[in-house]
Amino acid sequence: MDDAIFTRRYFGHCMSCGFCGDWCCSHGVDVSVRERDRILSRADEIEPLVRVPRERWFAEHVSEDADFPGGRSTRTAVESGACVFLRRTGRGCTLHALALSAAEDYHDIKPMVSSLFPVTFGGGALVCSEELADGTLVCGGDGPTAYEMARVELRHYFGDAFINELDALAGRAADA
Repeated sequence: MDDAIFTRRYFGHCMSCGFCGDWCCSHGVDVSVRERDRILSRADEIEPLVRVPRERWFAEHVSEDADFPGGRSTRTAVESGACVFLRRTGRGCTLHALALSAAEDYHDIKPMVSSLFPVTFGGGALVCSEELADGTLVCGGDGPTAYEMARVELRHYFGDAFINELDALAGRAADA
C-alpha cells in the first residue's frame, strides 16, 4: 500500500471538470484480457459508437501480469490523441455511457483501471497513478484524496473488509 493514496489530492469530480478536456483519457488504459474479451463480446453494439473498427481497439501485445484478473493484460488503443473509447461527441468514456444508457452496471464493461484512476495497482500494491505521483495529472493538487474518490470503486472490486482496513489506514495517514 502506498500511503500517498491517502494524501495526494486531485479535482476528483471528473464530469464536473471544465478545464482538462478528458486529459486522463489521452493515453489509453491497461485492461485485463478478460475485460478486453467482455468488451469485444459487445463489439456490434460498441463499434457504431466509437466509429473505429474493433480490430484497432486494443494493442496486439499481451503481457503476463499477476496483478490483473486472469494474469494477463493489454492496453486500449489511442486514436486521434485519446483512448479509442473516449466519447468524441461528449465527455467521458463511451463504455461507461453505454452501460448507463442501458441501465447496466458500468463495472461489467468498463476497465477496472479506468474506474479506479488515479488509484492503480502494481507489484501487488495499491498506488497512485504515475501522473498523480509525479505531478503531471492536470487536475492534481486540490480536492479530495485519491482514496476518497476511489473508495466506492475499491469497495465494489474488493469488498467491505478491505475498505474497513483502508479506512483505518486513511485515518492514521490523516493523523500523521
